[in-house]
This record gives sequence, C-alpha cells and structure tokens, in this order.
Amino acid sequence: MEVTHLDRQRGVLRILNGKGGKNREIPVSPEMFERLGRWWLRHRNPRFLFPGLGRAWKEKYDCKAAAQRLAQHPMSEASVQQALKAAVLSARLKKTGISCHALRHSYATHLLEEGVSVRQVQSYLGHCSIEITAKYLHLTAVSETKAQDALRRLYAQVIPPARR
Repeated sequence: MEVTHLDRQRGVLRILNGKGGKNREIPVSPEMFERLGRWWLRHRNPRFLFPGLGRAWKEKYDCKAAAQRLAQHPMSEASVQQALKAAVLSARLKKTGISCHALRHSYATHLLEEGVSVRQVQSYLGHCSIEITAKYLHLTAVSETKAQDALRRLYAQVIPPARR
C-alpha cells in the first residue's frame, strides 16, 4: 500500500491492480486514517505505508525506523501473513483458520450485518458477479437477531396488536 493510495478527503483507500488486476476504492473511517497516520509518522517512508525491511536490515541500518524510512519495497505478502499470526497469538485467539483471506470474509460479513447492501459489498470486494460475493455471506447470531427484529416490526405494522 502506497501512501498516495489513501485519500483522506474522500475517505477511501484506492486499491490498484488488486485481485484479478482490478482497481477499486473501499471506505476508510476517520479513526482508521488517524491510526494509519500515526503509524506512518513512526517511519515516514516517502512511498510505502507498510515498508519492507528486507533480510539484512539490522546490518545495513542501525534501527528499524531507519530501515523502514529508507525501504525501497513494500512489506512482503509473507511478512503480512507473519504479522497476522503474531497478532492472533498476541490476542490469544483460539479460533483456527484465521488468515488474511478470512479477514476478507469477516469484512464482508460485518458490513452486511451493519446493513450495507450486498451490491456495495460486491463493489468493495471487486467481484464482477453477485454470485461470487454470495459465497462470502455467513449466517451469524447478529444477522439472525436483526432478521427476527425486522420481522417483529413488520408484523406489528401489518397486524394490529390484540386487544385484551
């Protein structure tokens, strides 16, 4: 991810040449922009938000911040996966199968639980068909509760309450 891919004014992250070679934009909350900005201030790499250190960074540079500031490449895919594993261990999560791709599923599920349309989620994920996006949909306790609440409200609007 390059620093210029974040558009704070519009509140989006531009994904260039993503999965399937597609470009798209996804929303980023102001709070996330704040956190990403604080992270960038730690290294100030002119190009990359998550710069790659490279194998011999300790020998080349004396400190991690200098290595990140001068890095010429983004963080590798393997480093991202390793960072996720470290976060899972740190959080003491017991669930198996947590991966970067699983985060994509969670992202889609949580957006849908919050009422974001399937079409909008399809756009964020960069899918060309709704059928592909449908594979990411999971039934959860939250979605089940929301469905029951919606049915109660609809029922109350159509059928007047019984008189006692």
